[in-house]
Amino acid sequence: MHVKLPVLAAVALAAAALSACGDAGGGGGAPSVVATTTQAADLARHVAGDRAEVTSLLRPNSDPHGYEPRAGDVKAIARADLVVRSGGEVDEWLEEAQRGAGSDAPLLTLGEHAREEPHWWQDPRAALHAVAVLRDGLTRADAGGKAAYAANAERYAGALRRLDRAVARCIATIPAARRKLVTTHDALGAYARRYGLEVIATVIPSRSTRGQASAGETAALVRMIRREDVPAVFAERSVRSDVERAIAREAGARVAPALWADALGPKGSAGASYIGSIEANTHTIAAALGGDLGRCP
Repeated sequence: MHVKLPVLAAVALAAAALSACGDAGGGGGAPSVVATTTQAADLARHVAGDRAEVTSLLRPNSDPHGYEPRAGDVKAIARADLVVRSGGEVDEWLEEAQRGAGSDAPLLTLGEHAREEPHWWQDPRAALHAVAVLRDGLTRADAGGKAAYAANAERYAGALRRLDRAVARCIATIPAARRKLVTTHDALGAYARRYGLEVIATVIPSRSTRGQASAGETAALVRMIRREDVPAVFAERSVRSDVERAIAREAGARVAPALWADALGPKGSAGASYIGSIEANTHTIAAALGGDLGRCP
């Protein structure tokens, strides 16, 4: 079992481990890339290909909000040739960990262009921008891999463009009056804006899962779901769904299969990759809101 540690304690343990190893650098082989979130790591792996080694600090199905880095995380940062973060409050904990690790590795912020949307990756067009950022950042860190990174990025960008078109086709089959989302927290805003959905309410009135609704807010949400005739409440896989189930039961709605929101899923799951997570979410949303699944990913 992994035990989370306060950042300063993690730093001290990591420093001791690095001292024992005697080599805090990348070792001169394949560039070492450390990414904070599962989405950032998956995008980085597609651009890096076999040329670089990518490590994700967060595990599948883990909530990034308020994450506490472990000693192993700090050690990985200290050895990295490139550090990749999502940006915003999702992984703001990286800054202290990177300072404590004494790392001077270049830092790429994939969501820097989307400061008002911490969950930018829910829009595949933002993921396209992130791929370009990764291509350029990897090339700066490893100039010899320029051609490989460019080819990988172009290939993956094509897959993202196909994904975007497929999701748009699918969501367009949902009757306009039913394109309403009630989710755990405000993680689907970018997705909703891209594809013509409306997030009418969230169980946690925040962009972070660390918030908590009051009894009054919960009662108001139940009334809204009834008034808007919302057929389903969408839970998220990285957090418990007890409150969502209680609200849906009280409002006469159902809880749809959980979405991949803040984290990707484990190997073998529908949400194990970025593209897979968007496809799976789209299928779930369309099924719950009356879309034509024959036209969905």
